[in-house]
Amino acid sequence: MSVRRFRANRLALWSLYVIGILVLAALLAPLLAPHDPIGIGDVMATRFQSPSWAHPFGTDEFGRDLFSRALFGARVSLSVGILAMLLATTIGSLYGAVSGFFGGIVDGVMMRIVDVWIAFPAFYLMLLLVGVFEASVPILILILALTAWPATARFIRGEILSLRERDYVEAARAMGLPAHRIILRHLIPGALSPVLVTGALAVAGMIGAEAGLSFLGLGISPPTPSWGNMVAAGKDTLAGAWWISFFPGALLTITLIAFSLVADGLRDALDPKAPDQKFV
Repeated sequence: MSVRRFRANRLALWSLYVIGILVLAALLAPLLAPHDPIGIGDVMATRFQSPSWAHPFGTDEFGRDLFSRALFGARVSLSVGILAMLLATTIGSLYGAVSGFFGGIVDGVMMRIVDVWIAFPAFYLMLLLVGVFEASVPILILILALTAWPATARFIRGEILSLRERDYVEAARAMGLPAHRIILRHLIPGALSPVLVTGALAVAGMIGAEAGLSFLGLGISPPTPSWGNMVAAGKDTLAGAWWISFFPGALLTITLIAFSLVADGLRDALDPKAPDQKFV
């Protein structure tokens, strides 16, 4: 039923196709890229070339092919967004499930920790952590996950508070099942549907955050390409070499919109109260 409802949402379905194409292109970047994404040849002869058959996205100030760099940049931006979301969701789900299941003093203490963590503005916390640690893909994934897990924890905790009173949970308790088994086998699976929606939105947020940090020079450092630092590389030459920022910026925008539309589609498909209708 949920799959049928999702497939009826044309915008969400086509957005999922777009995400699939982008992920496939990122995975096959070494095969699809016609040029070395970081190699520098005859700079004076190849720099600032406008889009052409030889260079579909043009070249940058160092003569590097922007199409090849965009493909490899997709690997960085998508991997950071998806892996950071998975890590944040895992940490937040386990934390929130434990808090909601035990309740009482345990819940109070754990939620106060979350409140204190959320009290720090996420972007400034990211800036602080990036300033302490050298920016790299694994470090960015960890930093983004550390700033995002409290929101997931609070959300999951609310779901668990309602699920723990269900009959099957009470039956599991009566059978003497240990707490960790009840949480992992019965409670968390019951809260997965809303987690899918928040997860899709989180990927968009993570990709946008990585792009913002890279644009500010605090994320992935050149020559390693990411869509964020590619946009930043062309900000001073927009008048004469618009393509340097345009194409990675367009890919970034399309990706963020696609994940947001997929999240909307998942929310409508998984909500039993939503009207059963076709979307255009």
